[in-house]
Amino acid sequence: MQLNLSSIEYAYPTAAQPALRGVSATFPQGWTGIVGDNGSGKTTLALVACNILRPDAGFVSPPLISLYCAQDATNPPSNLEDFALAYDGRAVRLRRDLVIEDDWPWRYETLSGGQQKRLQVACVLWAEPDVLAVDEPTNHVDTATKRAISAALKQFGGVGLLISHDRELLDVLCSQCLFVSDGTVTMRPGSYTQASSQAARERAAATHAREQAKKERARIERETQRRREEASRAAGKRSLRGVDKHDGDARHKRRVAVVSGKDGQAGRLSSRMEGRLKNASAKLAATRVEKRYDADIWLDASPSRRKVLLRMEPQLLALGGEAQNGEVLSIPALHIGNTDHIGLTGNNGTGKTTLVKRIVANLSPGTRTLYIPQEPNEAQRTSAVATLRDLPSNKRGRALSIVAQLNSEPERILEGGDISPGEMRKLMLALGILDEPELIIMDEPTNHLDIGSTEALERVLAAYPGALLLVSHDTALIEAATQILWHIERVDGGYILAVW
Repeated sequence: MQLNLSSIEYAYPTAAQPALRGVSATFPQGWTGIVGDNGSGKTTLALVACNILRPDAGFVSPPLISLYCAQDATNPPSNLEDFALAYDGRAVRLRRDLVIEDDWPWRYETLSGGQQKRLQVACVLWAEPDVLAVDEPTNHVDTATKRAISAALKQFGGVGLLISHDRELLDVLCSQCLFVSDGTVTMRPGSYTQASSQAARERAAATHAREQAKKERARIERETQRRREEASRAAGKRSLRGVDKHDGDARHKRRVAVVSGKDGQAGRLSSRMEGRLKNASAKLAATRVEKRYDADIWLDASPSRRKVLLRMEPQLLALGGEAQNGEVLSIPALHIGNTDHIGLTGNNGTGKTTLVKRIVANLSPGTRTLYIPQEPNEAQRTSAVATLRDLPSNKRGRALSIVAQLNSEPERILEGGDISPGEMRKLMLALGILDEPELIIMDEPTNHLDIGSTEALERVLAAYPGALLLVSHDTALIEAATQILWHIERVDGGYILAVW
């Protein structure tokens, strides 16, 4: 069993450029990684492969039963109730392997993001489609859950398409990787580590070839200009203009030179050089190197004049739906200084997001705060695009520059028609930076971000001079961008926040 994409073209109605251009790929049984920068067309490709989007040209074959597991787990799976009532061997095994409680399907909207993701993955695996496209399955999950999801996906026996920026997951599952860039694709064999190493070698070779082509074109341009000047002088010599009509000897010599072709040699050499210049220019244009944005972002911000932005007394915080049996989170006295960089960690369902919302509610109204939630809702996404369009040109340019340095195409953001979740996070951060915030709060900021974007975000947050509260399962990001750790751990009867 395999899935074939042949010469696929697809363009969104509001987009200036097609999302997919001439895409052909073969997906055998097993997992294929779909990797690339935010907005490169990965999700569009998966939706076409699963027959959710109909391509403008090309075809998908053969007809197979396909399912798409979306990035956003907030919407309940269509077969959630069927799974909840099923007690066949597969359903029982999935509940056990993914640590899913029996009551979760009946209170889906109260679950944490990671719990929803586990249940979402269980539902699509239980359905056993021929083709399964899973989009960022480890975005919201802690380390233990990530391992559980990886083990569950490994048992899938059909054609698997894994869209992910999780290098560990890609290496564990995938035998080949499809790299998507600007709507085009390149299939490379091996795990992500192997395939990305090959891609890096190809990019280095292409960069070298482009530099050599630029040097060669510059050399030919100089030679062409010299030949043009020689040809111009030769043409002047062939002309009888300026020769005394009574000077028969001089006029005869010029006519002989024209007949013998001697004076035309410079012109022929010039013509040949023009052809070589044209070929050199075409070679340079054909030597494509993938565009990358690796510069650091300049932050026009400074710490608040107030030394302390938040003080909270010790309290018990009811977790409601995030934990079972009305459990509570015990919080010690907390404060956030004007330059504190704080990392908030803990397993899924321990109340991290609930705590963040309480902190936001307790901030002074005068505190310039940028809060980017774990999953921006539709109103927040629409507002961000509208805000960008309404900005004065200088501020809009500054925002798009930040987006570019976070490794996304500004043109795609400006179009606003189909902004990926990763691109939306970058846009919200860019817009927030324009307001010179005193405090940045980000809940799972690397969800949906590609690897290059995560590294760029890490540099931005580490260099930010104000206060930062960062909720993340990304250990490398926490270590690089924060100095104070708040960790939630389970104790008898609830949870406790420890400050390190």
